[in-house]
Amino acid sequence: MRIFKFSVVLFFTISIGISLLFTWVNPHYTWLMVIKRHTPEAKGGTSRFRQQWVSIDEISPVMVLAVIAAEDNKFMKHNGFDWESIKKARKYNQQGKKLRGASTISQQTAKNVFLWPKRSWVRKGLEAYFTLLIETFWTKERIMEVYLNIAEMGKGIYGAEAAAREYYGKPASRLTRHEAAMIATTLPAPSKRNPARPSSYMVSYQRKILWNMNNLGKIDLKEKEQKSTR
Repeated sequence: MRIFKFSVVLFFTISIGISLLFTWVNPHYTWLMVIKRHTPEAKGGTSRFRQQWVSIDEISPVMVLAVIAAEDNKFMKHNGFDWESIKKARKYNQQGKKLRGASTISQQTAKNVFLWPKRSWVRKGLEAYFTLLIETFWTKERIMEVYLNIAEMGKGIYGAEAAAREYYGKPASRLTRHEAAMIATTLPAPSKRNPARPSSYMVSYQRKILWNMNNLGKIDLKEKEQKSTR
């Protein structure tokens, strides 16, 4: 019993400590990156690795807007979980159709930084826990900064800076709306999509993202932080 209690206390101490540490320290590598580097290509791995960490100030605001439009419309409003989308996804999946996810950008960031990619109930539970931690200790701006530096945006390509240079030969700070939207189309299936050679589906999806970007308007990542300090 003492060992169990000690293990629980140790887990919470380490997990909270690491979450706080990553408030300032950049997590350059994730389990996903490591696993894919050491997995045969036939099983979804890749020996290719492109990543270049940059601050959120060096990423064009249209890239921020594009990933929110593509992945998480309510990013600035929720506290880590979009319960309405979760209910819709559960109802959709119960109909026996292809599984639909409802993970927010916060959940994806928590999973990518702290956990492994393979789905399981254990991982989902830990994902919820780490999502609560980063929503508590990090700002929305920090969550987005980490996400835009570690998210896979092509086979072996991680982060907006690496993607911008790979596909368009420019830094992420100079991306246009159309380029940012095209990069965002890779997020659901990065190993199968290439913005340099977009499929007809990617072009169609890009149009939907651009339409949603127009509807969302300007995103101020500091807005929630400013409100909380008033």
